[in-house]
Amino acid sequence: MINVIGMGYIGLPTALMLAAHGEKVIGTDYNKELVKTLQSGKLTFQENGLDGLFSEALKQGIAFTDEYKRTDMYIVSVPTPYDKESKKIDPSYVITAVKSVIKVCPEGATLVIESTIPPGTIDTYVRPVLKESGFIEGKNIHLAHAPERIIPGNMIYELIHNNRTIGADRQEIGEKVKNIYQSFCQGEIIVTDIRTAEMTKVVENTFRDINIAFANELMKICRSGEMDVYEIIRIANKHPRVNILSPGPGVGGHCISVDPWFLVGDYPGLANLILTARKTNDSMPEFVLKRIYEIMRKEGIEDAEKVGIYGLTYKENVDDMRESPTLQMLKCMDEHLAGGRVKVYDPYIEKDIVANQYHDLERFLEDVTLVVLMVAHNEIIENMEKLNGKTVLDTRKVCDCENVYWL
Repeated sequence: MINVIGMGYIGLPTALMLAAHGEKVIGTDYNKELVKTLQSGKLTFQENGLDGLFSEALKQGIAFTDEYKRTDMYIVSVPTPYDKESKKIDPSYVITAVKSVIKVCPEGATLVIESTIPPGTIDTYVRPVLKESGFIEGKNIHLAHAPERIIPGNMIYELIHNNRTIGADRQEIGEKVKNIYQSFCQGEIIVTDIRTAEMTKVVENTFRDINIAFANELMKICRSGEMDVYEIIRIANKHPRVNILSPGPGVGGHCISVDPWFLVGDYPGLANLILTARKTNDSMPEFVLKRIYEIMRKEGIEDAEKVGIYGLTYKENVDDMRESPTLQMLKCMDEHLAGGRVKVYDPYIEKDIVANQYHDLERFLEDVTLVVLMVAHNEIIENMEKLNGKTVLDTRKVCDCENVYWL
């Protein structure tokens, strides 16, 4: 039996996937309302393919509870936020989960940390908890790290097809954990040591952050020099060893926008390129705001009420708003322009979370003159003709409408 701890964006799909492929699984979360929702047969967030996976897992007998259970294996998949001042990880959720596990786990149980953590976290925070509780690694408890590698919007496919890394101090424990994930994972699963596994996940997301930062900085250079950054990137990418990403309104989500800070916080003075990339990407929401002001002046739009922001999520076709560039921009707008006057719409966000939020595309477009496309949801791509007659700031380079501006 496997007890998966944390029924969020990573823990829930992992638990469902394990259960749907024959493992006996109990999903635990401290949020009683979330647990009740799952127990009633309803999902707590939207994701392509998650409904079918949920149905199959329920058929296979998955259970949900707010209690930790006595099992042979625990997979901890709780949040790992970072302190925005120190740029260091907040390990409190992981520590709490580990302390709760060791109160109920039998001797010989395997504890797998799936949460994304910077290198050294298990040494610094997890091992001392085990030692203080009288557990001896390799004797009456075993440790492993299996960082997730999936992205909202494509979770189910990537859980099955992406390669994975398992970190363990003992090869046999790594192989044991590998066998569990092989119940559904068709990608290559590499067994290594724990610190390497910790570092690998953070490095993957940091690399992507730096690549995005290069594209965003290049865009700013090209705008200053009155050049077409998209054409320059298109031509440069014809080179077989060049793959520049597209510029955008910022970096969101809980991985790329967060993980690089772990290295900045833990290695001050060494992670200089990483720090610069983070600052570049964090500057983009304010850059978009300045472009909005420029376009308003050029188009003679004097009233912020005529500005409509399309998209609240951090990426297309998901309901995940963590570290959303739009929310960052709206916060900045509040400081400069009483930003609550602008209209906001996102088809994936059903509850009101910001001022002047709409829930109907037609009404939203009727009430605005300038549409700022922050997220390229399929909805707007499939209804592009409805933007004709509007002024559009397209931060995602997907529009083919009449009066469009780019970053």
